[in-house]
Amino acid sequence: MREWHVFKLAGRAQGLIVPLVLLVIWEAVVRVQWVSAHLLPPPSELVVTLGDLAGDGALWGHIGISTLRVLIGFLIGAGLALLVGAAVGLSRRIEALFDPTFQALRAIPSLAWVPLLLLLLLWLGIDESPKITLIAIGAFFPVYLNFVAGIHNVDRKLVEVGGIYGLSGLRLVTRIFLPAALPNLFTGLRTGLSLAWMFLVAAELIAATRGLGYLLTDGRETGRADLVLVAILVLALLGKLSDSLLVGLEGRWLSWRDTFDNRQV
Repeated sequence: MREWHVFKLAGRAQGLIVPLVLLVIWEAVVRVQWVSAHLLPPPSELVVTLGDLAGDGALWGHIGISTLRVLIGFLIGAGLALLVGAAVGLSRRIEALFDPTFQALRAIPSLAWVPLLLLLLLWLGIDESPKITLIAIGAFFPVYLNFVAGIHNVDRKLVEVGGIYGLSGLRLVTRIFLPAALPNLFTGLRTGLSLAWMFLVAAELIAATRGLGYLLTDGRETGRADLVLVAILVLALLGKLSDSLLVGLEGRWLSWRDTFDNRQV
């Protein structure tokens, strides 16, 4: 057991090799003046900027409000996707009615929603509603698509066995369809969460005075490349952390699967 934990930690540590190498190359390229430090501040300068922002509490405020926006928007978008996806996946009539519209809407880029939400500010209010709406839109479609695909890919024999044992309606959904669709669902949740962080930046273009997206745009408008890069790196770290949490839940809830493990090769 101890050897397994050591092997697992070593495997995770390998994932740091590429980022560390890139940081060293980045620092070296700027130090030998192949690239101007004003245009591309080195990592050592970013650490100083990060320390200054963390020291006066500004960074934690931006992280807190952005994380809260992503969490609320993701929960709303994913929750609606589960309800709609279940209805579409289980009913051919509902699928024919709604799925073509959803397929068309999902092709709209995130920034295309921003002008529309700006026009709706008078209705939604100049507060968190437009931002959370945009994040929820980003989270909705990956969860919806993957959940519907998971339901459609459920083995017909499992459904027939459930019918033999008297399962129907909600019991059939919770005992057969949902467990069988969980792998697809987690793929959709992970993709939806990553898109929620991406849509956050677009959302915080909408009359925002706080948040990592605001910090990014503030750095751009003031010509501070270090602020822009710090905001990008913090977004990347938060995205990776939140994805790791979902991966942990996936491993726990889907431990029953007998799937290929590349560690065995």
